[in-house]
Amino acid sequence: MAKKKQLTAAEIAAQNEAMEAARIQHAFEQGTNTLRDLISPSAIEIHSDYFRLGNKYGRTLYVYGYPRTIYTGWLSSIINIDEVVDVSMYIYPVESAVVMKNLRTKATQLEASMNLNMEKGKIRDPELEAALQDTEELRDQLQVGAEKFFRFGLYITLWTDSLDEMKFVQQKVETIFGQQMIFSKVANSQQEQGLNSTMPQCTDQLQIRRNMNTGAISTSFPFTSADLTQDKGILYGINMHNNGLVIFDRFSLENANMVVFAKSGAGKSFTVKLEALRSMMVGAEILIIDPENEYQKLCDAVGGSYIRLSLNSDVRINPFDLPKVVDSEDADDALRANLVTLHGLLRLMLGGNQVVGGGVVPALSASEEADLDQALIDTYARAGITSDPLTHQSTPPTIANLYDTLLHMGGSGPQLAQRLRKYTTGTFAGIFSQQSNIDINNQMVVFNIRDLEDELRPVAMYIVLSHIWNIIRAEQKKRLLIVDEAWQLMQHEDSANFLFSLAKRARKYYLGLTTVTQDVEDFMGSKMGRAIVGNSSIQLLLKQNVSAVDVLSDVFKLTEEEKRRLANFPVGQGLFFAGSNHVHIQIIASETEEGLITTNPSKAARN
Repeated sequence: MAKKKQLTAAEIAAQNEAMEAARIQHAFEQGTNTLRDLISPSAIEIHSDYFRLGNKYGRTLYVYGYPRTIYTGWLSSIINIDEVVDVSMYIYPVESAVVMKNLRTKATQLEASMNLNMEKGKIRDPELEAALQDTEELRDQLQVGAEKFFRFGLYITLWTDSLDEMKFVQQKVETIFGQQMIFSKVANSQQEQGLNSTMPQCTDQLQIRRNMNTGAISTSFPFTSADLTQDKGILYGINMHNNGLVIFDRFSLENANMVVFAKSGAGKSFTVKLEALRSMMVGAEILIIDPENEYQKLCDAVGGSYIRLSLNSDVRINPFDLPKVVDSEDADDALRANLVTLHGLLRLMLGGNQVVGGGVVPALSASEEADLDQALIDTYARAGITSDPLTHQSTPPTIANLYDTLLHMGGSGPQLAQRLRKYTTGTFAGIFSQQSNIDINNQMVVFNIRDLEDELRPVAMYIVLSHIWNIIRAEQKKRLLIVDEAWQLMQHEDSANFLFSLAKRARKYYLGLTTVTQDVEDFMGSKMGRAIVGNSSIQLLLKQNVSAVDVLSDVFKLTEEEKRRLANFPVGQGLFFAGSNHVHIQIIASETEEGLITTNPSKAARN
């Protein structure tokens, strides 16, 4: 019988090591199957004044000193800082009886110190007197239950991509605190405890605390960042300051007007369509002037009316239509208001007022203006329409009737008639020289003017706006009017004035005017353009050309950081102004919404 071989100590050790390695390998393989191991970083390095977690560097600071008085919102600068930080606050209530006993002892010590100084003939110590006063006030408030007492710990962990960036961010945070006489330190040799203290697991491993009463604790309430969330309204996007939702009702402001400025491809049409779609869900009617055929897919999806204006279409809009208003004051003024509108339209048709050398060269002379005014009045009179509101139900005249009136009157009438002939029997005849045949009784109505000639586009936008305005005046409903590529209207004084008058009067008729443009410099270079911005309670600034940033910075009083970001925003991000507040916003749409409103050719092709 063979004897069993005796193992040496070295062989036994090697065998045990192999078994242990196999056990560790087995444990590792089992561990990789758990969620915790899958999502955890590969390694963590802890140093005395920083730690490294994966590719990120972190450093934890603690606050140890506060001024005698702190004010509400003192923490908002840190909450809103444009850096990645984790902030943790630990609040521990303390029994009032224990505090009262300690305060009594403290007050006795302070009084003794003051008496001792007095006996020695020393000058008064303001610090001692202030401490005694604070102690006595706190005792009185605790005694009657007006205050509670707490222990307060505040820790901040900074996250950066490098140590050099870490120094910059730390200096930034310490500067913000230092301006308010609040003092912080790096948690040296306690970075692991600092990391754990700012993780969302409620373990205060640093345990660096400061005594505070209810009033002082309340000033540190953290949710003081710029917030535009309301109880009602629609979702505009994500607040990039605090990851909150920007839910806002534009009709809750002094007016519901909005301007959207962005360079091509920055997401302005996407944003406006998203707002229109969500506004429909809360009962608003949407009216859109679409110069580039961008809204048809959305309009078809919601069952809206898509009206295509072109010289070859059967659509007709008569600029001589009068609003069917019920209000007696508006009814008395309806004819006069439409005459003023027609004056502006006819000047635009005849070439528009031109700005030359800083002055305005009128399209019509004073005598021509007078003759045109009389011709308009006579044209309405021949149709049986006068200043009497009872006559306003008659069939209105057309531009062809005005042409006939001008042709047979004296003065400059025949000459004006010849200048208008291309709109009656010439190249542009038909579309605006016959009775209206459209019905916009729908929750979404889009007027497409893409197929109109460039010369006719401003005239068409003016006439469509006038037609929409007549309908808005006839029946007040919650409506949004979107004017895309509004810079085309701002090129001419009369159309710019008309758009401004809409912005001023929209609120009275429960209308929100949305003005969208990519040509910021031309728009803001116009006096009327700036006036429209001034009469808009909401402004959205998406990514801009570098040349436009200075113009917008001057108008909106942007900070240097906001100016820098405005030229570098990714698509869908921008500055959202509402009243006196503004936030950095990210426009977010659901997959279904994006499929309906995207203007990205590659995405649109997939959908």
